[in-house]
Amino acid sequence: MKPIGPFAPRDSETPLAEGHIPGLKGAPVRTPMPARGIQHTSPAMMGAIAKALLSRQLWIELYGLPGYGLTLGNAKAQDFALSPKDLRPVPKEAPRPLLGGKLTLMGLSLETDHPRQMWDQPTPNRAFAVELHSFNWLPAMMAQGERGLNDALEMTLGWLNSFADWSPFSWSPDILARRVYNLACAAKRLSQHAEPADRQKLANSLARQTKQLLRPPHSVRGRAERLTAAAVAGCALGDPVGSKLLHKALKRLPSALDQTVLADGSHASRSAEQGLELLLDLLTLDDALSQRSLPTPPEVASAISRLTIALRSQVLPDGRLSIFQGGGPSSRERIAAARAHDETPAAPPASVVGGIVRVSSPQLTLLLDVEAPAAGAWSVSACGQPAALELLCGKDRLFTSAGWTPRFSDRHALRLSAGASTLTLGERPIGEPLSGWKSELLGPRLDAAPLHITRDHQQTDTAIWLEVEHDGWMPLYGLMHQRRIYIDQALDEIRAEECLLPKSGHAAPERIAAPYALRFQLDPDVQASVARDRRSILLRGKSGKGWWFRSDGPDIAVETAVHVDNGLTRRSLQIVVRGSARTDAETKIRWKLAAASED
Repeated sequence: MKPIGPFAPRDSETPLAEGHIPGLKGAPVRTPMPARGIQHTSPAMMGAIAKALLSRQLWIELYGLPGYGLTLGNAKAQDFALSPKDLRPVPKEAPRPLLGGKLTLMGLSLETDHPRQMWDQPTPNRAFAVELHSFNWLPAMMAQGERGLNDALEMTLGWLNSFADWSPFSWSPDILARRVYNLACAAKRLSQHAEPADRQKLANSLARQTKQLLRPPHSVRGRAERLTAAAVAGCALGDPVGSKLLHKALKRLPSALDQTVLADGSHASRSAEQGLELLLDLLTLDDALSQRSLPTPPEVASAISRLTIALRSQVLPDGRLSIFQGGGPSSRERIAAARAHDETPAAPPASVVGGIVRVSSPQLTLLLDVEAPAAGAWSVSACGQPAALELLCGKDRLFTSAGWTPRFSDRHALRLSAGASTLTLGERPIGEPLSGWKSELLGPRLDAAPLHITRDHQQTDTAIWLEVEHDGWMPLYGLMHQRRIYIDQALDEIRAEECLLPKSGHAAPERIAAPYALRFQLDPDVQASVARDRRSILLRGKSGKGWWFRSDGPDIAVETAVHVDNGLTRRSLQIVVRGSARTDAETKIRWKLAAASED
C-alpha cells in the first residue's frame, strides 16, 4: 500500500494570491480562466451589464463632482452615544499592534514607518486592499491593549486624512458597509483616546459615511448588510444626527431582510457563511437598540429567529459550517458567538435548508446540493457545482470542496465543477464567472444557462435513499447527470451510482463520446493510501479511523489539489475517477464508502 498524504501541515500554508495593486486605486489582480472554458456572455447578462454601465458612470460622475462632499456634512455629529457590541471573537491570527511597522492581512504583509503612512503606499493585492479599507483589522487590533488601541487610532486618523472624500474604491458600497460597521462599534472607545479635534473629525466622518451608505446604488445583494451597518452607526452616533440615520435605515431594513433571508432561514446567496455573518450583524443591532432603550423591529427579530434556526442545521459535527455556494466553514468560535443567544433545546437538524439536503447515520453525515446556483446579483458568490456533496465520518470531514469564497478576488476556477465533489463532463464548465471590465461592473457573477434540478429523498428505519438529477451538461453533450446515493444506517456504509443519461426525445450532439472526471475533494487533514489493486483507497482523517473508498470506474487515482482556508491555500488531495461516456448511451460509475476493519 502506497501512502499519499497529507502533503502540508498548517505551518506551510501559503498566500492565496500574489501580485500587487499599484496604489490603493489600482486595478484588481485576476486569475484568467482557461481558454477552453470561456463562454459567450448570455443576452440576459449583457442587458444587466449595459444597465450597470450606465448607472455606474452616472453615480461616479455625480459623486465625483467638486463640492459633492458638502451634501454629506450639513449637520455635525454630537460625539458618540454608545458602543455597539460586535460579537465576533478575535481570531488567533488577528492583526497585532504595528510592532516593527508591519501589518499582515490575508496572509500578506505591508510595512510602514508610521501607522498613518499605511495609506500612502501600494497594497500587495486587491484582497488586501479590501480588508484594509473595510477596517476588518480594527476590532482585533483594539483588543491588543494600549499599544494596539493607539495604533488603531493612528491608522483611522490616517484614513480620514487620505480618503475623507468619496472615491470609487474605498467608498464602494460593500467596503463602505464594513468600514461603517467596524467604526461604529469602535468609535466611542477610540474617541476617548483622541484629541477633541480628532474626536469631532471621527464623529463627523462616521456620519458622512453612513449618509453615503443610505444613497444609491441599491443593489439587492448586500442591501440588508448595508442597512444593518447604517442602523448600527445610527445607534452609535449622538443625537440628533444619530436618530435621523437610525430612522432612515430601520425604515428600509425590513424589505431588504425579506429579500435576503428566505423562509427557511437560509441566505438568498445560498451561502451558509453569509447567513452567519448577517446574523452576527443583526445581533449587534439588537444589542445597540437595547442600549438605546428602543424596541427591536419585529422584522429584525423575525430575521434573527430564522437565521438562527437555519444555523442549527448548517453546523456540522466538527463544529464548523458546510461549504457550498461560496461559503467557507467559518470558525467554531464565531459560530458559538452567533448561537450564544439561542436558548432553544437542541433539536434534530432540518433535512433541507437552502437547497442542501442533510442526512445522517450514527457515524456519517452527508450533505448534497440539490438546487441551482443563485441567479442575478446573488450569483457573485455562486458556484457552478451541481449535485456537489460533502461528507463527514464522525468529526472527520472527508469529502468537501476547494472552499472558494467571494472574499478572495482570484482562483475563480475553483467555483466550477472541478473544484467540488461532483462530476465534470468534457473540458468546458457549467457557466463561467464574469471577468475583466464585466466583473468590474457587476462583480464576478456566474454567467450560466438556467439549471433544472430534480430530487428525491426517501428514508426508512435502516436506510436513506437520495437521488438528484440535473441538465447542466445537456447543451454541450446531450446528457443528464443523475447521482443516486444509498446510505445503510446500520452498517454506516454508502453505496452510490453516477449515471450519465441521454434525455428521451432530445437529439444527441454529433460528438459520440465525452471524457468525464468524477472528483472527491479531500479535506487537507485527510490521508489517502492507494491499495495494490488500484481500485481501493484507504482514507484517514484526524481521528485516525479508516474508511475504504472503492469504485468500478475505468481509471482511479489520487491527485494533488488545493484547498482555500481563511485566505490561504493548503495543499490537499482529491480522488479522481476518469473515463469516457457515450452521448447516445447510458454510462454508470459506481462507488462505495465503508468503514475499514480495526485490524
